[in-house]
Amino acid sequence: MSSTSVNQHTTISHERRSTRSLTSKSSSESTRSTSSTRGRRRSASPRVSFSSSKLSPEPSGVQNITRKVIRKLEGLGHVDVIEVDENDNDSNEEKEREDSEMGEVAQSLLNGHGNGIASIKASEQSKAVQTKKNGEKKKIDWEIPRKLLHSSIGFFTIYLYLSQGSPRNVIIVLWSSLCIIVPADILRLRSPRFEKIYERALGFLMRESEKHTTNGVIWYILGVNFALTFYPLDVATVAILILSWADTAASTIGRAWGSLTPRLPSRILGLPLAPRKSLAGFLAASFTGAAIALGFWGWLAPIRQQASDVSWRWAEGVTLRGAQSGFGGWIGLGVIALVAGLVSGVAEALDLGSLDDNLTLPIISGGCLLGFFKLLTMVSSWLA
Repeated sequence: MSSTSVNQHTTISHERRSTRSLTSKSSSESTRSTSSTRGRRRSASPRVSFSSSKLSPEPSGVQNITRKVIRKLEGLGHVDVIEVDENDNDSNEEKEREDSEMGEVAQSLLNGHGNGIASIKASEQSKAVQTKKNGEKKKIDWEIPRKLLHSSIGFFTIYLYLSQGSPRNVIIVLWSSLCIIVPADILRLRSPRFEKIYERALGFLMRESEKHTTNGVIWYILGVNFALTFYPLDVATVAILILSWADTAASTIGRAWGSLTPRLPSRILGLPLAPRKSLAGFLAASFTGAAIALGFWGWLAPIRQQASDVSWRWAEGVTLRGAQSGFGGWIGLGVIALVAGLVSGVAEALDLGSLDDNLTLPIISGGCLLGFFKLLTMVSSWLA
């Protein structure tokens, strides 16, 4: 064999050995890399735990809690992410568990659990709304045009009483006015076109609740006519004044200061009272009714020239049907004023269902006063 072929053979053998060595080395490195990769797993993510805590009412408490939450969330940014073999079942399970934990964290933050971020916001919003409610005053509808008309009737009544006006003529005028008002009111409720015209002219005198029911003026006239027809003139006059002034005082004072006093009970001595009415309105009606009785029988009634039809006189006391009860002077007048005040407050506060107080107030107040005068006459006759 020649030296050339021997050298070639030696070179080939040497190359094969080099190749095998490189292959073995590459395989060993690959194996080590794979083992190292499998051995290295995703580092455990920091677990963020949330616990409910009572919030401090001070702003600093809210700020401290917010800082703690931010620090914990910032810790999530330091998680080392390392590629893991997709075929490794353990790493897949761990990844799913971590994803589940992260989902729970996100859901907790969204729902406002944990440190109560949403609760803080809800609490702050609730406080803001409450502050706004307390700060703003409720707008009061004073019904000034209606109240002026209501009160003016009382002054007109006093004028008719002192000027020797005939009750019969007043009754005729009121019944005649009803012949116009009632058909107009029926047409208003049935014709939308006429309703617009009617409310444009007289709507400022109506309450919102009366725009779809019977006008309160009708009940007012019926109550006044009943008092003038069935009661003595002085009792009827006082009943109309109670309707005109005590009802107005109760409504005005009740709207202004009713929220500062308790509501009336639903019943007193079996009498149904309107729970929407306040103690302030009741007291206003009572004081006004007492003042009306005190001023009328103590001052106005003696001014009338024909004083023979007065039910109570300063010297004789109650003089119904010519009988004298003897309850005269300041004692008698004070007792009558006290009864008139109590009757005015209760009659104004009564809840009689759908009956309008413009109808019931003069009827009840006048009837109670007339009954009290009769009671004094009976007591006087027994004592005599």
